[in-house]
Amino acid sequence: ANGMTRPVNDRVIIVQILVIIFLCINMLLIVIFVKKESFHTSARYILFFVTLLSDSVLLLLSDVLLILTYFEITIQVWLCITISVVVLLYFIVTPVTLTAMTLERYVAICMPLRHGQLCSTHSTMYCILIIHVLSSGPCIIILSMFFASASLKFYKQSMICSVETFTLFRWQDHVRSAVYQLCFLIMGTTIAYSYVQIMKVAKAASGEKKKLTHKGLKTVILHAFQLLLCLIQLWCPFIEIAVLQIDFILFLNVRYFNYIIYFNYVIFNLAPKCLSPLIYGLRDEHFFLALKNLMTVKQIIGLFDTVHCRVFMQNVPE
Repeated sequence: ANGMTRPVNDRVIIVQILVIIFLCINMLLIVIFVKKESFHTSARYILFFVTLLSDSVLLLLSDVLLILTYFEITIQVWLCITISVVVLLYFIVTPVTLTAMTLERYVAICMPLRHGQLCSTHSTMYCILIIHVLSSGPCIIILSMFFASASLKFYKQSMICSVETFTLFRWQDHVRSAVYQLCFLIMGTTIAYSYVQIMKVAKAASGEKKKLTHKGLKTVILHAFQLLLCLIQLWCPFIEIAVLQIDFILFLNVRYFNYIIYFNYVIFNLAPKCLSPLIYGLRDEHFFLALKNLMTVKQIIGLFDTVHCRVFMQNVPE
């Protein structure tokens, strides 16, 4: 039966506070992008905006699934499929976008004469479309295996929604892991190749060009670190499989009921999806300056409102 069968404890509250904080940070960075028109013509910032949106959507939906799992609330399979399609898609969108951002730095440093043409605003819009098409590939594979194996009666059932809903047989789980590993291997190889090529340019460069290439190398390293954080989330199924081989009851505790679910969610979900955009946003001098100016404007407005309120109160007749 649906309903909250478990009491709300401190772990639930802490996780929800963290989710709200990270969502507010992402929303703040999104507002900065929207308000700063100069960001709208830069491929790097447009792609960064895509990562902010995808991470925010994934964070919100994964938190909803976590709450449903904790309180053992069942939903219709078709609704679970709808939510999971978005989760599966945007789970891949962020690392693919990071790879595209790395390629943008590669073009800017190794092919500077073609950067304006290849990384124009128009080309970036096409790039975003390509990112979503490529990211839908693993999602299509996973759903195709599920649709081919599930019976019609299964869609009419109600169950606790999770990724395991689409894993009816063990081989499907292996295929899903293999697809994700292949995707991240390709993206990791692309980032490594870009780093090597930029490093070659850095060795041959001098003066201002050398400073620019070293900054590009640091950016590529940051993208590699962000990709590693995204890769960490793939370790959750392997941890659960290892625990399942030890003891089934322990597996249930790990998967649904004890402290580990919150540890997994904070380490494998919150951190990759929120810390990396925050680090990237604060590291970029233009984004940090825009954030500083935004906060200054907010403080001025707040001070003005306070002064206006005091003057008004002084003029109110007794």
